[in-house]
Amino acid sequence: MPSIAVQTTPDAAMVEQAARTVVTRHPPGSVPLTELMGAWYDAGLTWVHFPQGLGGMEAPRQLQPLANRIMREAGGPEPRTVNTIGYGIVAGTIRRYASPEFAAQLLRPLATGEEKWCQLFSEPGAGSDLAGLATRAVREGDGWRVNGQKVWNSLAHISRWAVLLARTDPDVPKHKGLTYFILDMHSPGVDVRPLRQLTGRAQFNEVFLDDVLIPDTQRLGDVGSGWFVANSTLADERTSLGERVVARGSGAIGDAVQLWVDHPANQSPALRERLARLWVRSEAHRLTIERARIAATTGTVGPESAITKLAGSELTQAVYEFCIEFLAAQGALMDTYAPDAVDDESGPNGIQRRYLRSRATTLEGGTSEIMRNVIGERVLKLPQELRNDKTVPWRDVPR
Repeated sequence: MPSIAVQTTPDAAMVEQAARTVVTRHPPGSVPLTELMGAWYDAGLTWVHFPQGLGGMEAPRQLQPLANRIMREAGGPEPRTVNTIGYGIVAGTIRRYASPEFAAQLLRPLATGEEKWCQLFSEPGAGSDLAGLATRAVREGDGWRVNGQKVWNSLAHISRWAVLLARTDPDVPKHKGLTYFILDMHSPGVDVRPLRQLTGRAQFNEVFLDDVLIPDTQRLGDVGSGWFVANSTLADERTSLGERVVARGSGAIGDAVQLWVDHPANQSPALRERLARLWVRSEAHRLTIERARIAATTGTVGPESAITKLAGSELTQAVYEFCIEFLAAQGALMDTYAPDAVDDESGPNGIQRRYLRSRATTLEGGTSEIMRNVIGERVLKLPQELRNDKTVPWRDVPR
């Protein structure tokens, strides 16, 4: 098996030794989480393929699961859960485009969980058509004055930093007039307002930007190259969302199997066949992710990440639809829709809440329709979808 071969390499031995040293010297559960994750970062284990000094050791990317497994077996967290958006979506873009000094400033507190991150891309009038966004950034001295509104911003209410895509030139076509910034969420003029979800929780937000000043030192990439930088972030996001289930029988399919065991009176041959088919799909998806990880040795995520994101999000919905149907009348029960409840998965009606939460999986990180476009145009090289406004200056596009 490829995973066995990988673990016999000198790089694998180096990663394993470093990981075991960290969890021995900083026992999970016995030291503060920030100390544990800080030692993890300093040892180069946060992103093993990153440069030394930036949370990595320049090892092959496919060795990351080996390090993370050692952390979990020692009683520590899955590292990405410490700062979900920071780890899986933002960190790669920072490494590629920020100066080493700025990257070092941002990445360590990101890795320890001390500074949370959010993503300010989508807008009320620019969701699937992200390049059509209207938030403006105007040059002012050594910085940029930003005005606009963003929406569907997970964790914005607890974030210190955000990645922000804004329009800096309205006189060129929409894809060419965008610039990418790092925004301090504590800046004057940033107003975060919660959006209540189907589950009753309020983990999404809308963010209003009123004359917010961003120093030019917090710009990533060249002025006008924001679309290219943002696509780097979006590719990482699709990969992060598509890789959530990593162990055999874990995640949504694990919930379904446990339900089957716990409710023998609800079992039937037809439901058994559906569950078996879902298990096969889940296992195929897991193996596809493992293959992609082994192939991704350069640290660069390509459009193929849309495949795992699309398959994973639609599979998650299918599994929880099965769970609700299997529970029959019990599936309609809900203990509370209170926004201050602990999270989406706890409590006596966790499956019902996960079912409701799963409705977002085919929207967040790019809709399934967008993922199919990415796969068709960038993976299969099919003709591009007709876009009449592609060469029209943004200010002339009807809105």
